Amino acid sequence: MPEVKISIGGREFEVACQTGEEHYLKTAAAMLDAEAAVLASQIGRIPESRMLLMAGLMLADKTAGIEEQMRALEEKFAAQQTLIEELRQRPEPEPQPVEVPVIPAALRENLAEMAARAESIAQALDEKLG
Repeated sequence: MPEVKISIGGREFEVACQTGEEHYLKTAAAMLDAEAAVLASQIGRIPESRMLLMAGLMLADKTAGIEEQMRALEEKFAAQQTLIEELRQRPEPEPQPVEVPVIPAALRENLAEMAARAESIAQALDEKLG
């Protein structure tokens, strides 16, 4: 079982851990050390046991807040999953007919006649000018 030296609040400790878990121990120790540094800056030098207790309580408080946030997010996620499942279970909506406006035949004929007249006038102009 490996022994790892860690520093918390300016004090050195040797702690044993499972093989391969040294990184996790060092990460946890760094978190505890950061809380101890906050205490030291606010209070000054305090006994080792009190420093470790207070730093541990500060981390536990943060952890409790994060766990509460996680529970709220898990509840929200579950509600969203339920809603998604309900939406998937709904039948497909009936297709709705789409009405496209149709140009009346009389209007088409009038436009075609106007276009023919315009072409006729343009051709007559071309013959007179050309």
